[in-house]
Amino acid sequence: MSINLAILWHMHQPYYYDPLKNKFMLPWVRLHATKDYLDMLLIVKKFPEIKVTFNLVPSLLKQLKEYENGSTDIFIEHTIIPAEELSEEQKAFILENFFLANWKNMVYIFPRYRELLEKRGKVYADPKKLSKKFTPQEMRDLQVFFNLVWIDPLHRKEDPFLNDLQQKGKNFTEEEKMLLLDKHFEIIKRIVPSYKEMALSGQIELSVSPFYHPILPLIYDNYKARECMPHAVLPQHNFRAPEDAEAQITMAINYFEDMFGFKPKGIWPSEGSVSEEVIQLIAKSGIKWTATDEEILSKSINEKLRTGDNLINPSILYQPYEFEGVKIFFRDRILSDLIGFVYSGWEAQKAADDFLNRIVNSQITSGIISVILDGENAWEYYENDGWNFLEKLYQALDQNKNIKTVTFSEYLNHTPDIKHLTKVFPGSWINADFSIWIGRAEDNLSWDYLYKVRQELILYQKENPDKDIKEAWEEIYIAEGSDWNWWYGDEHYTETKEVFDEIYRHHLTAVYLKMEKEPPAFLYVPISKRMREIKPEIEPRGYITPKIDGKVTNYFEWLEAGKFNLQRMGGSMHRSESLFSDLYYGFNQQSLFLRLDPYHLDSLNAFEDLKIQIQIIEPKRMKILYEKLNIQKAEVFVQENENWIKKHTLKNVTFNEVFEIELPFNLLEVKSGEYLNFFIDIFKNSYLIDRVPIIGFIKIRIPPPDFDRLMWL
Repeated sequence: MSINLAILWHMHQPYYYDPLKNKFMLPWVRLHATKDYLDMLLIVKKFPEIKVTFNLVPSLLKQLKEYENGSTDIFIEHTIIPAEELSEEQKAFILENFFLANWKNMVYIFPRYRELLEKRGKVYADPKKLSKKFTPQEMRDLQVFFNLVWIDPLHRKEDPFLNDLQQKGKNFTEEEKMLLLDKHFEIIKRIVPSYKEMALSGQIELSVSPFYHPILPLIYDNYKARECMPHAVLPQHNFRAPEDAEAQITMAINYFEDMFGFKPKGIWPSEGSVSEEVIQLIAKSGIKWTATDEEILSKSINEKLRTGDNLINPSILYQPYEFEGVKIFFRDRILSDLIGFVYSGWEAQKAADDFLNRIVNSQITSGIISVILDGENAWEYYENDGWNFLEKLYQALDQNKNIKTVTFSEYLNHTPDIKHLTKVFPGSWINADFSIWIGRAEDNLSWDYLYKVRQELILYQKENPDKDIKEAWEEIYIAEGSDWNWWYGDEHYTETKEVFDEIYRHHLTAVYLKMEKEPPAFLYVPISKRMREIKPEIEPRGYITPKIDGKVTNYFEWLEAGKFNLQRMGGSMHRSESLFSDLYYGFNQQSLFLRLDPYHLDSLNAFEDLKIQIQIIEPKRMKILYEKLNIQKAEVFVQENENWIKKHTLKNVTFNEVFEIELPFNLLEVKSGEYLNFFIDIFKNSYLIDRVPIIGFIKIRIPPPDFDRLMWL
């Protein structure tokens, strides 16, 4: 009797769209689309007898469709700029971000790409200064290579244009660069039809996840974490939204059916996270099977499954169970993690042999072995993007008569007798708990942000029953995704942590904009601790009395002021976007003075139709709006009972060569010795196009009466 083996490749990306900036802020949907999603199908197709399951998360599918319909991302925007026209800031962005790839397997294999990396340096200082060392041709080659190496080797080999480009190796043209991007979109457009075709053929099964990849047990009730994490410090507020958990499942099934023409039979819950309540919702939806980790089974039946890496009784793990009518498969953690984290460092044939030997040596003659893992992120750590290993693995499985690959639904069709579980332990496929997403300070703060915003939306809905607020609820569902909290806390690291933080808060901010309400101050404060309070490069050294005329009238006018270098704030995703280079601030005994310097004094046309808004967070919530740059007038609004009341008009403000404004202390309602927390937003056509600082807020102390004398001591 043959051994049944079910392999599930989980394909997922969070929703990278920023609703305030109207673009995707990270490129990973597009780049994994060109490197992983299509070729993973094509390699299976080479072995018609091999059957696998692909789990497709709707938040990924939605973004693929949006790219097909013309959406862009910030990396595309920096690619299409002709190399000769790149500004220093744009060059700095490219130098910081266009080496985001596995250096060993994706950079070093191309001599020119490696040469450019070594010229930049693996460790480097100011990317703006560094950019001056790169010629336009070198920048264009870097633009091309980043977008080329994120195309799978199969496509680069079989497509004549991509093959020629790879062989050329350097000195690329602008035309070649644009044709390369065209290839990205050609590949993207093939993905969904190819999955549908192979699913209908019966060789693969398609399953789904909750729409925006939430941790469903925590969305249902985030205090559920107490059952698997009894000593954890949980958020201040108990976020409990069973209706949202159900909506995430229902939306996913409906979207899947609209896209593929049939309903999925299985669901992989985000991060394998389950609870009894979630299984009941899955049953209600009509889904037939789900899956999670072996440790959840161990805790559900209160029985140890392994001694070290070895299973004590394989038959316990290698069978499905049933709870509330839903069939549950439990993945073999060792086999799954070997592919995900270990085999990338092995020779391909040795890795495939080891995998098969472990299955054969399991000594089971019935049941099913479930291998479930990420289907996209592992391959850049493999030689040849995993092709060598996957070919050897599928070939070995194809030739082995003792192992039969099956889909989960196929197996259930021939398995009438399934054991019943009396309970399901709540947890995920990581440590059988939820500690990645809740329990640490940043995670808990994120949950409290979400709770507050959702409560506001519920109240607004009750007060405005006739208003269509579907878009506002969509922003809540996006914010419920698991990936935001994945990067909060100190468990994981990414160069783009500040981008995740900002996108998350912008989705919550968008809830208020959809309600036509002013977002609360807390949403402007980053959750990540290291990104909150921004300190000046230079502290004020004495009183100043600048003339507010939009010009630097003389050298001494702002000499004693404090200074923030805006290019040293925030992360690489933002540097190239800033319109301003420096923020100066200083005082006399009555007022605070602010000055913003544009990057280029000869490009003030870029500031037409802009609105500059100074947001005061503390001590009193207010905003100063300067929206007609040719008029010396700004309006001051104060928040009272959540309403913005116009209180004052300022006339000591102007934007000529620089932006200058005087803010009297009595108007700000701030006293000597108190702290003023603020930031500045720049809008164009209702979209936020810049922020000072990019992340966090500026905190300055109002000087004491004898400040000027103290500076001389």
